[in-house]
Amino acid sequence: MEIKNTKVLVTGAGGFIASHLVEELLNRNCEVTAMVHYNSFNRWGWLDYFPENLKKKLNVFSGDIRDPNGMREAMSGCEVVFHLAALIGIPYSYNSPDVYIDTNIKGTLNILQAARQQNIKKVVHTSTSEVYGTAQFVPITEEHPINPQSPYAASKAGADFLALTFFRSFNSPVIVVRPFNTYGPRQSARAIIPTIITQILAGKKEISLGALTPTRDLTFVKDTARGFVKAAESETAMGEVVNLGSNFEISIGDLVKKISGIMGKPIDTGRESARIRPEKSEVERLWAENRKAKDLFGWVPEYTLDQGLKETIDWFSAPGNMQFYKPDLYTI
Repeated sequence: MEIKNTKVLVTGAGGFIASHLVEELLNRNCEVTAMVHYNSFNRWGWLDYFPENLKKKLNVFSGDIRDPNGMREAMSGCEVVFHLAALIGIPYSYNSPDVYIDTNIKGTLNILQAARQQNIKKVVHTSTSEVYGTAQFVPITEEHPINPQSPYAASKAGADFLALTFFRSFNSPVIVVRPFNTYGPRQSARAIIPTIITQILAGKKEISLGALTPTRDLTFVKDTARGFVKAAESETAMGEVVNLGSNFEISIGDLVKKISGIMGKPIDTGRESARIRPEKSEVERLWAENRKAKDLFGWVPEYTLDQGLKETIDWFSAPGNMQFYKPDLYTI
């Protein structure tokens, strides 16, 4: 199916990846219901900063994926659901694992149940590379063992398996998309790239980081958003798990050097104990095999790492955008 002109629901629409996906869908003339987490301030996350011409096209639904009735109402009349709402911070999952189970697993169950009741044609469920844990072989294919090393990763693995059982048990039209380390404009400071950039922009000569040796597979957010759309349009990906990654790894230490080089700001790095994961919880290596995405629906990344980093740095450097960040504080 072609997504153009389709009525779609995006959960977690005010977040980082989802807000870019909403833009991509609006550019394809989709009728978008953007579900944001209810709050008494009527804040829509990053959607609040969309141009007025885009905001006027949105149907914003305030709710909570933990509410079954709300999910049925949110997806009423939709054909495709992109499920991105989740709790994502790994350090916060050490403090509050209960709410990760309620949100990431029970919330996903509510999405799947409502989709069955509303006869949704496609459900694109968002996974994470963290479910693999430290790579046991590289590049990591979709057949790699699932070995979550944090409560967050465990909750996402549980949600993934739940989604796949709905496909197997009820023939629910579910596709599991597994992004690796997505980065770009609007990303929260809990992630490594905004952590590096914002501290440099704040004028620090020595930035505070955690471990420098782990490697990550970095994908620019616009590529990730295209991957979600390609998955939804695919007629061959139903019931499948599909990696979205660059098929390239870089260590955190080398990433720091690359970013400081692009910004022209030589810096030193210091390790802060609060930023270091427990030893057995640190994912030491992530490197995606992305062949399946290419074979199933023709997705390959269009941005090189340098191109994506430059666009990201430009966004963070633009007037007013640093107001969203607190570079002196550690964000969990």
